[in-house]
Amino acid sequence: MAKAWSLLLLLIILVFGAFVEGSHGSKLSQNYYKSTCPQVLSIVKAKTESTLKKKPRMGASLLRLHFHDCFVNGCDGSILLDDNSTFIGEKTALANNNSARGFELVDDIKAEVEKTCPGVVSCADILAIAARDSTVVLGGPSWKVKSGRRDSITASRADANKFIPAPSFTLSALKSNFHAKGLSLKDLVALSGAHTIGLARCTTFRAHIYNDSNIDPSFAKSLQHKCPRNGKDNIHRRLDLRTPITFDNFYFRNLLKKKGLLRSDQELFNDKSADSLVKKYAADSSKFFKQFTKSMIKMSNIKPLTGNSGQIRINCRKNFNNSCCRTSGPHFISNMIGNKFALTNMALFRSLLLIIFIVAVSSCQTNAQLSPNYYSSTCPQALSIVKAEVAAAIKNETRIGASLLRLHFHDCFVNGCDGSVLLDDNSTFIGEKTAVPNNNSARGFNVVDNIKARLEKACPGVVSCADILAIAARDSVVRLGGPSWKVRLGRRDSTSASRSAANTSIPPPTSNLSALISSFSAQGLSIKNLVALSGSHTIGLARCTSFRSHIYNDSNIDPSFANSLRRICPRSGNDSVLAPLDRQTPTCFDNLYYKNLLDKKGLLHSDQEIFNGSSLTDGLVKKYAADTSLLFKEFAKSMIKMGNIKPLTGNAGEIRINCRKAN
Repeated sequence: MAKAWSLLLLLIILVFGAFVEGSHGSKLSQNYYKSTCPQVLSIVKAKTESTLKKKPRMGASLLRLHFHDCFVNGCDGSILLDDNSTFIGEKTALANNNSARGFELVDDIKAEVEKTCPGVVSCADILAIAARDSTVVLGGPSWKVKSGRRDSITASRADANKFIPAPSFTLSALKSNFHAKGLSLKDLVALSGAHTIGLARCTTFRAHIYNDSNIDPSFAKSLQHKCPRNGKDNIHRRLDLRTPITFDNFYFRNLLKKKGLLRSDQELFNDKSADSLVKKYAADSSKFFKQFTKSMIKMSNIKPLTGNSGQIRINCRKNFNNSCCRTSGPHFISNMIGNKFALTNMALFRSLLLIIFIVAVSSCQTNAQLSPNYYSSTCPQALSIVKAEVAAAIKNETRIGASLLRLHFHDCFVNGCDGSVLLDDNSTFIGEKTAVPNNNSARGFNVVDNIKARLEKACPGVVSCADILAIAARDSVVRLGGPSWKVRLGRRDSTSASRSAANTSIPPPTSNLSALISSFSAQGLSIKNLVALSGSHTIGLARCTSFRSHIYNDSNIDPSFANSLRRICPRSGNDSVLAPLDRQTPTCFDNLYYKNLLDKKGLLHSDQEIFNGSSLTDGLVKKYAADTSLLFKEFAKSMIKMGNIKPLTGNAGEIRINCRKAN
């Protein structure tokens, strides 16, 4: 079995390796959402078209949002963030205050996308797509938008003031500003052509019309009538007087006549190095369109957040649940397929599938009854149903993500991953819900009930409660910013449960390292699995009873940290008071749990035990504290391994109709 799957892995690596893109933007792909949200392009297009039909000016606003987003620390959707207690965002920066528009339309697009593909499409990608669609609707060129950006978790008014080129800039300042973003003079001139649409406020062109000499006098006077030296700051004038809602090349023709509205516009045609480009684009709109598309693609690739960076916001105006966490994006395998396979020859893809099939068939042994595709024909909606319910539950209460993950842990550690933790007591047994590790602590049963009810409507008697726990655990981790993995499915449900087995098998928070290693080893899990899976304590809360002994009796704890906890958790009483397992980011799945351990700020005795002078675990803690991607990789592997502890398959067990009781 192991040899067969090792061969399969090797073959996959060889095929993927041969087709990896080497370009700067290889992580962005035109087909990024092909499998995870194929409707996204049509949704953005429809919303953009319907809005611009009523309000053509909105097209320029959407295009400008994307510009201003990319110029401030990269194309990461930071411009959309409202101010909060941790930062002052970009909306009130000089270039945006009382000027940037289109936020409500982005909200509408995001809401529609979330209904269709919850937690998949970033706000940064919405801006990139909407900018392209706005250009097209107003008569401009089209281009293939590369997607796969993730959203920032912060924004900076100071950076926006620093990096967005001002309308008062000279050509030298403009060139320097664009060069800092990796953009050439040709990009500068072509992208400035976006000013063929839209309006500008009096404050942005007042100095040009009163103080500059490189402006047509009659044009200046006509503007001075509307924009006096003082007052009327919010009066708007067209950036292109002739065709302000048509994307064409008249902007450049205006510059030839010294009728650029902004100083920064006319600087492009002012007896300097950009003059010839302006003349070229004024004479040939096709050349302008061609260069504009190239430059837009290039600009849209400025420092995108990809992979595990950033998050996928649910609401573009704020970080997910006001935390620093990264929310779910397309799964790792989906990303590989979207980004890599779209570039390969289809015949080779079919060959790879054939290889996978042959190896899979040849390895149908101990664990082959569990498969990521187990429900592909019997309940293809299973994964999407669980994902949607988990997303809704976490949106309602972030903490429930940790609770669902914990249910899967506590289920698998007691006689295998069989859904026994979900069973209520009955006349034949006392179940696991009242075991010491679960009593007044285990949560999320109602969410599982809701998932099961929906699945029973869609595919009655097909999906097990044990599999629901496995999928919900993965989806919770992803939703809170952690890694994804392919959940192997096909578990069946137990018909019994045991409180005594739960008390014996689930490691308590008072466990020392030796006891933890022994407990995990009994489940077939290694020390590396132990340390990686302990990282799940980067999310969630713990009761005073679980950490009281640690903060009063142990020496391997930071004194100030212990004192702060003693104020809410006295030696007696307040048993149910809760404290975050990770004080810094309790609703983010990240690696700060390990950084806390390095500072002796593990909440539980069992947490700090894995960094307490042991050569067996200290090195792993340091590695995961230093490298989030390594943690995510090992956590995913360990979750797959844990999810495979003694599953009931074949004719063993049953498929419960109600997860709380045997059929």
